[in-house]
Amino acid sequence: MIFTKTPLDGAYLIDLEKRGDDRGFFARAWCARELEAHGLATAFVQINDSLTARRGTLRGMHYQLAPKAETKLVRCVRGALWDAILDLRPGSATFGRSFGAELTAENRRMLYVPKGFAHGFVTLADDTEAFYLVDEFYAPEQERGVRWDDPRFRIEWPIAPVVLSDKDRAHRDFDPEFHLGARVG
Repeated sequence: MIFTKTPLDGAYLIDLEKRGDDRGFFARAWCARELEAHGLATAFVQINDSLTARRGTLRGMHYQLAPKAETKLVRCVRGALWDAILDLRPGSATFGRSFGAELTAENRRMLYVPKGFAHGFVTLADDTEAFYLVDEFYAPEQERGVRWDDPRFRIEWPIAPVVLSDKDRAHRDFDPEFHLGARVG
């Protein structure tokens, strides 16, 4: 596995290290030892599968508050998406900054999303399927969301979304008390 640091501390792009010949290739897509060597979580408790029918659908920006904050490992297994993360860790040097990358079925790239980050994506193709591992169970009482176009964060999306759920459309502008569960100085 090939680990590339993103500009946000603790977040990584992970690519397959392919060994190929005329039959195709072989690559390790998961290795607890390699993730542990980079200080990353390995104890995932759920695998989620998200199929999105229409290009331009935005899902996000979702996360859970501590003590149920989630680490995610996201991969696109069909189609293409732009995966975005937003650092919401109080005291982080990159608080409020975002990062995005194209994940496709062809590039087989994964995005490692640490606890304390909001996560979302916009689909770049019809019938896009994302597969992601999480290290905490879903906890609706700890669930939060930041508006995808919150002016405070100015996340740069490669295309304008054409489909949003009512829930994602209703996320409010950033408020530290609500979004972080405490006042941030």
